[in-house]
Amino acid sequence: MDIEPQAIHGTSQATSRPEPRRPRVWSYLLVGLIGAIIGGLLTSAIVPSLIIGQMEGLQLSLPSSTGFWGGESSSSGGIRTTDYTPSEDPWQVVVDAAEKVSPAVVGIVNTKAMYDIFGRQYVRDTSGSGIIITSDGYIVTNNHVISGDSRQLTVFLSDGRTMEAEIVGADPATDLAVIKIDATGLPTAVFGDSDTLKPGQLAIAIGNPLGMEFNRSVTVGVISGLDRVLRIGDGYMRLIQTDAVINPGNSGGPLVNGSAQVIGINSAKLNVEAVEGMGFAIPSNQVKRIVTEIMETGRVRRAFAGLSLMDRTEVKIYKPTVKIDRGIYVYDVVSGGPAAKAGIRAGDIIIEFAGRTINDVGTFVALISEMSPGDSVNIKVLRGGQQLEFTITLVEAPSDTR
Repeated sequence: MDIEPQAIHGTSQATSRPEPRRPRVWSYLLVGLIGAIIGGLLTSAIVPSLIIGQMEGLQLSLPSSTGFWGGESSSSGGIRTTDYTPSEDPWQVVVDAAEKVSPAVVGIVNTKAMYDIFGRQYVRDTSGSGIIITSDGYIVTNNHVISGDSRQLTVFLSDGRTMEAEIVGADPATDLAVIKIDATGLPTAVFGDSDTLKPGQLAIAIGNPLGMEFNRSVTVGVISGLDRVLRIGDGYMRLIQTDAVINPGNSGGPLVNGSAQVIGINSAKLNVEAVEGMGFAIPSNQVKRIVTEIMETGRVRRAFAGLSLMDRTEVKIYKPTVKIDRGIYVYDVVSGGPAAKAGIRAGDIIIEFAGRTINDVGTFVALISEMSPGDSVNIKVLRGGQQLEFTITLVEAPSDTR
């Protein structure tokens, strides 16, 4: 008789079997580590030899003799350098210009009498620069370099000699002066045409900043601007603006172009807080005219038009009923003077002088200062809404207007 198995406590009872064993995690890690070690050993032993074998068949385009600095390789492993020819130096034009002009640049020491607040006299040296313009010793410089109660002018030449100089003549209105030393065979500078200058052209300043200790210092910049009208002394001048560094002692030294031509005489620096790189030079064409007159006559004849003028800002204050939006106002005309003879009247508004637009009195005065007695010049004016043109023949200024 078959007996079915009985359920005991709700479970079925059956024959028990052993469960299979699972591999532990650490065994996998061990196998992986051993494989990595073996692979690394094989790579370090086999791969380098394969790479070297491949490189032997390549021709690399690496320089064999030039190092990282662009020079010859140093066998000692130091910094590598190279020689270069002057044509490879983009600044060689500055070097050439400085070498040509510097021998004609001189230092000038003005020993002059000064007085303290108690009236006691003492002597003080001030220094500047100058340029030799003739081989027999004529030198151009700034008037403010040689002005004052001068007791002695000493010129320092590029060859090391020192000589006393005498004043030939000076023109305070243009801040130019000519002095002379007793010498021959001196190196001279060549002057260029300042009317052809353009902003952005090379400008090289040479002079003696802060005295003879820094003689013939060379600074480089560009022509920053032209026709900058500034008040110099009692007059106005059109000047060349440059960012070449000009320091005290550079006054009277040359401003030179890339062709080693003097294009201006360094004269002033805008010394205002937070302003840099604004130096000014007297244009060479004006220098040539003034210096020639001084050398020939010992003085400069000043041109005279016979006009009294006002800027627009002054017109608004003193002539509020006059409407003026351009030009300058003629408030008086000298009787019998050049302007009166030409037909210009008080109340006219000058808008153009010698082909240049006029909007301030300073520009008009600066242009007049560049002309000579006897010159004829065209002037355009506005009168009653009409534009008129006149030709004035300038005369020599009376001594009390110079």
